[in-house]
Amino acid sequence: MLTINQLLLVSGAALIFALVPGPAVIYIITRSTDQSRRAGIVSGLGVGTGNLALVVAAAFGLSALLASSLLAYNVVRYLGAAYLLYLGIRRLLDRSVPADAGAVRALPLPRIYRQGLVVGLLNPKAALFFLSFLPQFVDRSHGSIALQIVLLGVLVVAITFGSDVCYAVLAGSIAESVLRKPRVIRRQQLVAGFVYVGLGLAAALTGPASAGK
Repeated sequence: MLTINQLLLVSGAALIFALVPGPAVIYIITRSTDQSRRAGIVSGLGVGTGNLALVVAAAFGLSALLASSLLAYNVVRYLGAAYLLYLGIRRLLDRSVPADAGAVRALPLPRIYRQGLVVGLLNPKAALFFLSFLPQFVDRSHGSIALQIVLLGVLVVAITFGSDVCYAVLAGSIAESVLRKPRVIRRQQLVAGFVYVGLGLAAALTGPASAGK
């Protein structure tokens, strides 16, 4: 179904993309520094799950709707932006600081996963990326195009998730060693809130000038 050349080309390109921090990586790093390495990894898993859904959408043409309809693109974009703004405002308003300097009030991991999943799903730029990137490595003579796109997409998501885990572990380790004082924790909360709000505003204010571009 897939050749070694296809796998190597996609893996190389995916690795390059994964090593360049984007909004999703910033979101995951912020989770790690604000919560823990585990929270960052679970956030990455949620984002990765959302990306897998976008890969399937790209394989079966659903992402083409975002490429052809400015309205559909903007609806998804603004929903994603609103969700990030919601997370940021909640974090800014959360003034609970643990008395124990070594403790951080952890959010439930299922909630962190769901939030990462929503962030991943409501990212139309990722959907358009998969729609435009994966078909370039498809060979019509090797069987089902949709299946090839799904398999290549799974490979891309796996590589980016591995990179996200590395970012999460590194950021979480730094936070655990130097940032676990009550005053610093409150500053982390503020920074995390502003980062989420910034990502939301960036998502809302950046987009295609017209459908199909």
